[in-house]
Amino acid sequence: MASGSVLQKNSSAAYTDSKPHYELLDGLRGVAALLVLWYHVYEGFAFAGGTPVVGGLNHGYLAVDFFFMLSGFVIGYAYDDRWKSHLTLGNFFKRRLIRLHPMVVLGALWGAVCFFLQGSTQWDGTHVSVPTVMIALLCALFLIPVVPGAGWDVRGNSEAFPLNGPAWSLFFEYIGNLLYALFIRRLSTKALTWLVILLGIGLTAFAWLNVSGYGNIGVGWSMYDAGFGSGLLRMLFPFSMGILLSRRFKPGRIKGAFWICSAILWALFLIPHIGSEGKICLNGVYESFCIIVVFPVLVWAGASGHTTDPLSSRICKFLGDISFPLYIIHYPAMYLFYAWLIRQQLFTLADTWPVAVGVCLGNILLAYVYLKVYDEPVRKWLAKKFIVSRKQHGEASHIPRSE
Repeated sequence: MASGSVLQKNSSAAYTDSKPHYELLDGLRGVAALLVLWYHVYEGFAFAGGTPVVGGLNHGYLAVDFFFMLSGFVIGYAYDDRWKSHLTLGNFFKRRLIRLHPMVVLGALWGAVCFFLQGSTQWDGTHVSVPTVMIALLCALFLIPVVPGAGWDVRGNSEAFPLNGPAWSLFFEYIGNLLYALFIRRLSTKALTWLVILLGIGLTAFAWLNVSGYGNIGVGWSMYDAGFGSGLLRMLFPFSMGILLSRRFKPGRIKGAFWICSAILWALFLIPHIGSEGKICLNGVYESFCIIVVFPVLVWAGASGHTTDPLSSRICKFLGDISFPLYIIHYPAMYLFYAWLIRQQLFTLADTWPVAVGVCLGNILLAYVYLKVYDEPVRKWLAKKFIVSRKQHGEASHIPRSE
């Protein structure tokens, strides 16, 4: 990898827009999705009663914050200068729904299938009726989270989306898109800078003072205990920072940017959890540093580089193509994996590595199949049907990659 042009000639997930996009950012998104997958494999050993050994990505949930920042950067780049010409709110929202929601629907359906395969029981063994599962499925299809008092918490552990846990981040992603279209895009760069500073201060206070009570910043997956507000803050800073980066971006000269950034992401997530007995949560200090300082540098570095050979281009393209499908469909299989670990009382990767590797490879293959058989064809059909053409409306009818 080296510095220079950032054009991507072909991406099956991108449906090339009138603007080029950043292929290294696609690749980094895929790397982050793979790290999330491996993090969730190791998470199962803790659920089963064991303690993950070195190799578990202790801060793997920070990949979501990285996703939010990437999303803000690409949305700002793809749309900021179009509002003054022909882009309307309706067209923007249709584009975002077409880009994201087909896989949200498939993830919910796949989650229901896996829940039935698991025996339709909560983690404590309580049987869940089919009508209750159907209510949970209906809510998941429309991204309606489980809130305190809701009866469709089918797993019994207060997840916002119990059939497919990672859907919580898409819930906040939609809110971020809504706020961008109605409010953030109207801000001057100076005003946006101040907003990012204020959000950064809020995120720092949240993390350092351990407001979540978890000793980490991994919030938003549940709507209980002020989960909505904390999840909103967790999304708003990196998302807004990404938009600000897109406005102020000036490419540098970064040789080997993709491999360097990938290694840094892995190293950041690998650092052990940092304990703290004082008033300041040291683990929160570390994680806020990653989000506020390191992630913007990684986004800038990724946007500053480009591939220089066919192999690295194919790697970035493949990782970018499967990134969103892999992220949104992998967790239902994890529920099955966790249930198996608990039943077998298996606590380490050494005991389970053939199954763990199979779960990872199977999810990667499944994500690619879903992409080719379902996601791409459905998005192409929806774009053709609901997005006006360039000749009709003066802008490209295709959808830029910006999940």
